Amino acid sequence: MRPHVAAVYAFARAADDFADEGQRGAEERLALLGGWLARLRQAASGGEPESRLREGEPAHTHAIFLALGASIRTCALPVVLFEDLISAFQQDVTVTRYATWTDLLDYCRRSANPVGRLVLRIAGHSDAEMDAWSDAICTGLQLTNFWQDFKMDYDRGRIYLPREEQRTHGAREEDLSALAMVPAWEKALGAAVGGTRQLFEAGRPLCDRVPGRLKYELRATWLGGMRILDRLASSRFDVVSRRPTLAIGDAPWIAWKLLTWSTVRVPLAYRSS
Repeated sequence: MRPHVAAVYAFARAADDFADEGQRGAEERLALLGGWLARLRQAASGGEPESRLREGEPAHTHAIFLALGASIRTCALPVVLFEDLISAFQQDVTVTRYATWTDLLDYCRRSANPVGRLVLRIAGHSDAEMDAWSDAICTGLQLTNFWQDFKMDYDRGRIYLPREEQRTHGAREEDLSALAMVPAWEKALGAAVGGTRQLFEAGRPLCDRVPGRLKYELRATWLGGMRILDRLASSRFDVVSRRPTLAIGDAPWIAWKLLTWSTVRVPLAYRSS
């Protein structure tokens, strides 16, 4: 699995950097992402990856697409999942606010969920129920990262918490400029964190369904995400003055939770036939 996962990661990491890193303008970012999409489709078709580098592309671009093309063919990876990732990165360039949860979850469907599905395909799993559990965990992880990086994103000009959630709690964007959390924002983020926990719980059965090493890696990832949510809650959702993180001191807690993991019993009505 490792070489195939590495190929997917290298593809996504570079594209994410095009969208977010450096001092490029929006037009240049979109041009790089458009070129990355063209390279993807060429690699997926079995063609020899273009060796000429476009300005701004990493030096190892040719190697990325040689490896990615081989992984797509070997593991029968759906190209649409890679295209979804590119579309989400393109959206990052042009969209800085989300009106509704529907809008934000659609972004997560393309920015996070494809990664989980690709890992499942690489591991040899193509199952609708497992995909749904994976989507819940991946969206949960993406949202957790948004709440964790709230101030960092705000400093970059982005707010991912939907405006409908802000309005529900009377949270005003202008209050954020004071660099101090006010009760309305604490309540809005508290509600968002509560919904994120529900996603983790909805996806938890996947941690018991996959076999081998992947099972324990997935459980550790699930536990780490929930640990960050716990940190957010213990700070009363103060994401302005501090950024909740995992540290070496969390390793014993995660190890203990892995050792004492309790398998979730999935109701018969929700099991695949």
